[in-house]
Amino acid sequence: SDAAELPIKFIPRHPGCYHCQILLKSSCDVRVYEIECVVNEDHVEAEIEFLTPVYRTVIQDIPISNISSQNQKLEAILEGQGFYGPPLINVGLGETAVYPLMFKPIVE
Repeated sequence: SDAAELPIKFIPRHPGCYHCQILLKSSCDVRVYEIECVVNEDHVEAEIEFLTPVYRTVIQDIPISNISSQNQKLEAILEGQGFYGPPLINVGLGETAVYPLMFKPIVE
């Protein structure tokens, strides 16, 4: 086999984005590998309950904080009938942005 294993142990202390460079040298070759690890908090699931009359739209502003070391461009994938929101949201370094999740019921 032409492959060689390079085991790496990574123990993050906080959520965020971690960058690393690995330099491998031999007498006839030099290679630099860049690694980026994104660490999320353990509990990233949330639940929101909407109570609204039929045909009445409700909007819930969801705060999203960026505690990483760079600006974040996040993609939103909404599942379920009647839910709307922007497909992309940009959150600057150290900032908190608001994602406006809209629910527009069409039946009871």
